[in-house]
Amino acid sequence: MKMIIAIVVLVVGAGMAYVRLAPSDGARWHRASGLADLGDFAAPGGFTHRRAMAAGTGAAGLEKLAAVAQATPRTQVLAGSVADGMITFVTRSKFFGFPDYTTLSLQGDVLELHARLRFGKSDLGVNQARVQAWLQAAGLTQ
Repeated sequence: MKMIIAIVVLVVGAGMAYVRLAPSDGARWHRASGLADLGDFAAPGGFTHRRAMAAGTGAAGLEKLAAVAQATPRTQVLAGSVADGMITFVTRSKFFGFPDYTTLSLQGDVLELHARLRFGKSDLGVNQARVQAWLQAAGLTQ
Protein backbone atom coordinates (compact mmCIF):
# COMPACT_ATOMS: atom_id res chain seq x y z
CA MET A 1 0.00 0.00 0.00
CA LYS A 2 2.83 2.40 0.86
CA MET A 3 4.36 1.68 -2.55
CA ILE A 4 1.13 2.61 -4.35
CA ILE A 5 0.84 5.86 -2.39
CA ALA A 6 4.48 6.68 -3.14
CA ILE A 7 3.93 6.05 -6.87
CA VAL A 8 0.80 8.22 -6.92
CA VAL A 9 2.63 11.05 -5.11
CA LEU A 10 5.54 10.75 -7.54
CA VAL A 11 3.27 10.83 -10.62
CA VAL A 12 1.27 13.80 -9.32
CA GLY A 13 4.47 15.64 -8.40
CA ALA A 14 5.97 14.98 -11.84
CA GLY A 15 2.78 16.25 -13.50
CA MET A 16 2.81 19.42 -11.43
CA ALA A 17 6.49 19.98 -12.23
CA TYR A 18 5.82 19.55 -15.95
CA VAL A 19 2.94 22.06 -15.89
CA ARG A 20 5.10 24.63 -14.09
CA LEU A 21 8.35 24.06 -15.99
CA ALA A 22 7.30 23.19 -19.56
CA PRO A 23 8.60 25.90 -21.90
CA SER A 24 6.09 28.08 -23.74
CA ASP A 25 6.56 28.24 -27.50
CA GLY A 26 6.05 31.84 -28.59
CA ALA A 27 5.52 30.79 -32.21
CA ARG A 28 2.59 28.61 -31.17
CA TRP A 29 0.83 31.01 -28.81
CA HIS A 30 1.66 34.47 -30.19
CA ARG A 31 -1.20 34.77 -32.66
CA ALA A 32 -4.58 36.42 -33.00
CA SER A 33 -7.78 34.40 -33.00
CA GLY A 34 -8.39 34.55 -36.74
CA LEU A 35 -11.98 35.68 -36.12
CA ALA A 36 -13.40 38.44 -38.32
CA ASP A 37 -16.63 39.29 -36.46
CA LEU A 38 -16.87 41.74 -33.59
CA GLY A 39 -18.16 40.68 -30.19
CA ASP A 40 -17.51 38.14 -27.45
CA PHE A 41 -16.79 34.53 -28.35
CA ALA A 42 -16.57 31.75 -25.78
CA ALA A 43 -15.03 28.41 -26.71
CA PRO A 44 -14.00 25.42 -24.61
CA GLY A 45 -10.87 26.55 -22.83
CA GLY A 46 -10.90 30.11 -24.08
CA PHE A 47 -12.53 33.44 -24.74
CA THR A 48 -12.10 36.14 -27.38
CA HIS A 49 -13.27 39.74 -27.26
CA ARG A 50 -13.13 41.84 -30.47
CA ARG A 51 -14.26 45.45 -30.63
CA ALA A 52 -14.01 48.33 -33.04
CA MET A 53 -12.21 51.33 -31.60
CA ALA A 54 -12.75 54.91 -32.69
CA ALA A 55 -10.24 55.89 -35.36
CA GLY A 56 -6.85 56.60 -33.81
CA THR A 57 -7.70 55.30 -30.33
CA GLY A 58 -6.79 51.63 -30.74
CA ALA A 59 -3.08 52.08 -29.99
CA ALA A 60 -3.89 53.86 -26.72
CA GLY A 61 -6.32 51.07 -25.80
CA LEU A 62 -3.68 48.43 -26.53
CA GLU A 63 -1.17 50.32 -24.40
CA LYS A 64 -3.62 50.59 -21.47
CA LEU A 65 -4.45 46.88 -21.67
CA ALA A 66 -0.78 45.90 -21.78
CA ALA A 67 -0.10 47.98 -18.65
CA VAL A 68 -3.01 46.29 -16.85
CA ALA A 69 -1.80 42.85 -17.95
CA GLN A 70 1.74 43.50 -16.77
CA ALA A 71 0.39 44.52 -13.36
CA THR A 72 -1.54 41.25 -13.03
CA PRO A 73 0.02 38.77 -10.57
CA ARG A 74 1.86 35.79 -12.10
CA THR A 75 1.70 37.36 -15.58
CA GLN A 76 4.64 37.96 -17.90
CA VAL A 77 5.25 38.79 -21.53
CA LEU A 78 5.78 35.76 -23.77
CA ALA A 79 6.23 37.51 -27.13
CA GLY A 80 5.62 40.75 -28.99
CA SER A 81 5.22 44.31 -27.80
CA VAL A 82 2.81 47.21 -27.89
CA ALA A 83 4.99 48.78 -30.60
CA ASP A 84 4.48 45.63 -32.72
CA GLY A 85 0.70 45.94 -32.32
CA MET A 86 0.51 42.47 -30.77
CA ILE A 87 1.69 41.17 -27.41
CA THR A 88 1.10 37.79 -25.76
CA PHE A 89 1.11 37.25 -22.00
CA VAL A 90 1.32 34.07 -19.93
CA THR A 91 -0.70 34.10 -16.71
CA ARG A 92 -0.19 31.16 -14.34
CA SER A 93 -2.73 29.91 -11.82
CA LYS A 94 -1.73 30.45 -8.21
CA PHE A 95 -1.61 26.90 -6.87
CA PHE A 96 -0.84 24.55 -9.76
CA GLY A 97 0.81 27.05 -12.10
CA PHE A 98 -1.33 26.21 -15.14
CA PRO A 99 -0.45 28.62 -17.96
CA ASP A 100 -3.10 30.61 -19.82
CA TYR A 101 -2.12 32.66 -22.87
CA THR A 102 -3.70 36.01 -23.68
CA THR A 103 -2.86 37.79 -26.92
CA LEU A 104 -3.70 41.47 -27.24
CA SER A 105 -3.68 42.70 -30.83
CA LEU A 106 -4.65 45.72 -32.83
CA GLN A 107 -5.83 44.97 -36.35
CA GLY A 108 -6.61 48.30 -38.00
CA ASP A 109 -9.21 49.83 -35.67
CA VAL A 110 -10.17 46.46 -34.12
CA LEU A 111 -8.80 45.63 -30.69
CA GLU A 112 -8.75 41.92 -29.82
CA LEU A 113 -8.11 40.01 -26.61
CA HIS A 114 -7.71 36.29 -27.31
CA ALA A 115 -7.32 34.18 -24.13
CA ARG A 116 -6.94 30.39 -23.97
CA LEU A 117 -5.63 27.58 -21.83
CA ARG A 118 -2.78 25.22 -22.60
CA PHE A 119 -3.65 22.15 -20.55
CA GLY A 120 -7.07 20.57 -20.21
CA LYS A 121 -10.39 21.17 -21.93
CA SER A 122 -12.17 23.69 -19.71
CA ASP A 123 -10.87 26.81 -18.04
CA LEU A 124 -14.00 27.14 -15.86
CA GLY A 125 -14.50 30.70 -17.15
CA VAL A 126 -11.15 31.97 -15.89
CA ASN A 127 -10.04 33.43 -19.24
CA GLN A 128 -13.34 35.26 -19.80
CA ALA A 129 -13.19 36.70 -16.28
CA ARG A 130 -9.59 37.85 -16.84
CA VAL A 131 -10.41 39.51 -20.19
CA GLN A 132 -13.38 41.32 -18.68
CA ALA A 133 -11.36 42.42 -15.64
CA TRP A 134 -8.56 43.75 -17.87
CA LEU A 135 -11.05 45.67 -20.03
CA GLN A 136 -12.65 47.19 -16.92
CA ALA A 137 -9.30 48.11 -15.35
CA ALA A 138 -8.20 49.76 -18.61
CA GLY A 139 -11.46 51.74 -18.78
CA LEU A 140 -12.53 49.99 -21.99
CA THR A 141 -15.86 48.51 -20.92
CA GLN A 142 -18.89 49.45 -22.95
